[in-house]
Amino acid sequence: MKKALLGLLFMSIFAILAACGNGDDSASDSGENGSNGDLWQEVQDKGEITVGTEGTYAPFTFHDDSGELTGYDVEVMKEVGKRLDLDVKFEETQWDSMFSGLNSARFDVIANQVGKGENDNRVGQYDFSDPYTKSQSVVVTAADNNDITAIEDVEGKTSAQSLTSNYNAVATEAGAQIEGVEGLAQSIQLIEQGRVDLTFNDKLAVLDYLNNTEKDAPVKIAFETGEPNETYFTFRKDSGEIVEQFNKALDEMREDGTLAEISTKWFGEDVNK
Repeated sequence: MKKALLGLLFMSIFAILAACGNGDDSASDSGENGSNGDLWQEVQDKGEITVGTEGTYAPFTFHDDSGELTGYDVEVMKEVGKRLDLDVKFEETQWDSMFSGLNSARFDVIANQVGKGENDNRVGQYDFSDPYTKSQSVVVTAADNNDITAIEDVEGKTSAQSLTSNYNAVATEAGAQIEGVEGLAQSIQLIEQGRVDLTFNDKLAVLDYLNNTEKDAPVKIAFETGEPNETYFTFRKDSGEIVEQFNKALDEMREDGTLAEISTKWFGEDVNK
């Protein structure tokens, strides 16, 4: 009898502990603390919105030489907050913990170049604003190279690629011979030296490099390829009116040129078209 009672007791304790320890990064772990209620009314009452961001992801969200948090996403978020009459409080968080922080209501929204493509597995789990960044794959060549203007021209050419990057697979599929490198900077150096013909990379990464690292580099974006990638401010599911308010502010920023101005400051061109 005692053994039976002890067995039931241990099973009950185990069930309670299992329930308490069941947490992951999916939207389903938001629980009571992640309940949205009327998020728009809540942030209005506080006069403040809390924003999850990495703070280590230049040029989107990072600390400048003075230690101030800055970047494209940071500036766009601040402008949205200004138009919604809200103070913006940034909560710096590692990427691996970003969605857990959102789910548990540690912050109200994420501003960190979040996509919702097929591979991101986020559609249906979160609410998204309208996109505030658009980018896609590009091919970079020497400025005086007029032989590579489309994907068909890549076959048989030598492309500098990080061997672990997705762009390595793209270049290989296009028929390029691969020269392994450590990153974009080395790829561009090899193009300048005439040791390779091209490199595939993300347009925003290339624009950031050419705008902030090597402004006079004798290279160019020869062409864009693939489907555009878009990024969004990301909210818990069923956040309601606050998403509409964000979209209204973004629309105003597009119409009056503010979004293009912030974009040009960081990338040298409007990356919202």
